Amino acid sequence: MTTRHILIVEDEQKIAKLIGDYLEMAGFKTSRLERGDKVIPFIKRDRPDLILLDIMLPGMEGTDVCREIRKLANIPIIMITARVDEIDRLLGLELGADDYICKPFSPREVVARVKAVLRRAFPEPDTKRRLNAGPLTLEEDTHQVLIDDYNLNLTPSEFGLLSVFMSYPNRVFSRSELLDKVQGYQFEGYDRTIDSHVKNLRKKIAAKIPDMEIISTVYGVGYKFNLAAD
Repeated sequence: MTTRHILIVEDEQKIAKLIGDYLEMAGFKTSRLERGDKVIPFIKRDRPDLILLDIMLPGMEGTDVCREIRKLANIPIIMITARVDEIDRLLGLELGADDYICKPFSPREVVARVKAVLRRAFPEPDTKRRLNAGPLTLEEDTHQVLIDDYNLNLTPSEFGLLSVFMSYPNRVFSRSELLDKVQGYQFEGYDRTIDSHVKNLRKKIAAKIPDMEIISTVYGVGYKFNLAAD
């Protein structure tokens, strides 16, 4: 079994060490950086499997780091923030983060979140499938989504959402159901992250299929996928 490599980008050394200790006890390899401007050179040398990224960092803000990472790779990113207002949380998700954790947090919760995001990014071989719906093809084996011959560049959370939708066309999902299926947990307030992921997913699909509403909002309930499987 592959030992997954987690990069912790956090300038508070006690917090970084605490997270690292718990992740290593859970079987992960960890690296730590204290500055945002060191992240891109690091991942070019040694690409991690997931990044825990604080928002408030010297050298470069975490949101800017996230934006730069997304220009290079779809490495799963979990944002760490002490800001409690929702705008900052959703901003991180719209930049391409897969999840966020608010300080103060339990180290065990961090480990659970890391495991959940990694399960989406690296599914077990016996769960990999190929799904087809209209012009969309989702390949779990290669973690690719094709619109005709165009490769849609999705984050792990967006990919997980689309996989759920394509598996159950025309079924209406509540936000909490999608959070449980895609993120693997439910915490109060976190179902709003689904709105950001759906918004980003819609935008990417609409860039290639502008005349079709692939994912529709069912007001007061949630979302549904409008294409039947082939």
